[in-house]
Parts: sequence; C-alpha cells; structure tokens
Amino acid sequence: MFSNLKRVVTLTLLASAAGNVLAAPAPVSDLSGSNTATSSSSVRGNESDVQRLERLLENRNRVQLQMQQQLDDMALEISDLRGQLEKSTYDMQQMLKRQRELFIELDKVRSQASTPAAQTETKTPEKQTGGTFSSNVDEQTAYQNSVDLILKKRDYTGAIASFQQFQKDYPDSTFTPNSHYWLGQLYFAKKQDKDAVKSFAAVVSYKDSNKRADALVKLGDIAQRNNNAQQAKKYYQQVVDEYPNSASAKLAQERL
Repeated sequence: MFSNLKRVVTLTLLASAAGNVLAAPAPVSDLSGSNTATSSSSVRGNESDVQRLERLLENRNRVQLQMQQQLDDMALEISDLRGQLEKSTYDMQQMLKRQRELFIELDKVRSQASTPAAQTETKTPEKQTGGTFSSNVDEQTAYQNSVDLILKKRDYTGAIASFQQFQKDYPDSTFTPNSHYWLGQLYFAKKQDKDAVKSFAAVVSYKDSNKRADALVKLGDIAQRNNNAQQAKKYYQQVVDEYPNSASAKLAQERL
C-alpha cells in the first residue's frame, strides 16, 4: 500500500514538471526574433554602403566627363592654333616670294635704267616725246625724286605714291609716259596685274614713247601669267611687227 502511494506521488510530481516545461515560452521564438532583427539591420547597412558607392562612382564619372570635355576643348583650340600657324606660315612664304620677285624685277628695271638711253631720259627731257615739256624745275625734281625712290632707296611703295602724285601734279609733262611705265613695272612686280595693265596700256597710247615696245612686251607677259596665251601672242607679235630691230622685239620673239 505504501508502495502504491509512493508511485502515485512520483507520477504526480513528474506530471507537474512536464506541465511547467510545456507552459514555458519556447526559446525558439526568441532566437527567431533575434536573427530577424540582426538580418534587417545588416540589410539596412548594406543598402547604405551601396548608395555611397554609387555616389562615388557618379562623382568619378562626372569628373571624368568634365576632364574629357576640357581635353576636347583644348584639342579644338590646338587644332585652330595649328591652322592659324600654318596659314601665317603660308602667307609669310608668299610674301617673301613676292618680295623676291619684286627685287628681281626691279633689279632688271634698275639695270635698264643704268643704260645710256635710260640715263638720257632724265638728263635731256626736252628730247622726250608724248607730252608737253616744261622747264619747271619742280617738275623735273619731282620726277627724279620718284625715280630715286626706286633706284636708290628701294622704297617701292613710296615710289608708287610718288608717281601717282606726279601724274596728278603734272598731267601734261613729257615724263608722263615714263611715269606710267615705272608704275607698270612696280605693279607688275607686286602682281597687281589689273593696275599694271592700266599703266602699260597708258604707255602704249603714246605712239612716240621710247617705252612703248617694252610696255607691249609687259602686257604680253601679264596675259601669259594669267593663262591667256592668245592675247599674249598678240602683244608679242605686235612688238615684232612694229619694232623688228629692237631689243624688245628679240624678247617678244623668244616668247612666241
């Protein structure tokens, strides 16, 4: 009997302990809640890092784009400067070429002026034809000064202005045909062909001018330089026909 009572008490205690265990909160829930919070915090932290990384990448890309734009602008400026330099170099070469041609042509003119016939031109103006001679000393001085600008001072721009002024001041001078010839030579050397044609044509209009044959040759040279071979041949032939025994005719014959 005592043994049965002992067995009952023991079973009762075991049942009570089991009930307490079953009634207690399951630790699994706490663990689950703790893991969930940790995961959520980790996600938030990862999202923040990604955003910062994206901002850094965007800033770097923006800086790279700005630098690339600056490089492109600099490349355009360098290209433009190179183009200007090349143009300036070309213009300088052309200017030097024209100057060399001018010196060569005017050296020829100076050589012609050093001949006895040319020296007579300035010493005995009363023998010149094609204009009305004036014994005006100022007229003779003005003409000689214009010639000296070419032969002595090599001031070709000044010589052009001087001869132009001479023609205005002394339109009926016996030196007028020669002043046109000098202007034609200057314009020809500077490749101002339209002005040169006007000046040489003015010389040709003076039938008795001793520069007429040379002026016709120059008109032919200008036509030849401008690819007008037919017109050039016409001028050269005119020189040969009208001045067959002259030095100008020999030059014209060589060009035919």
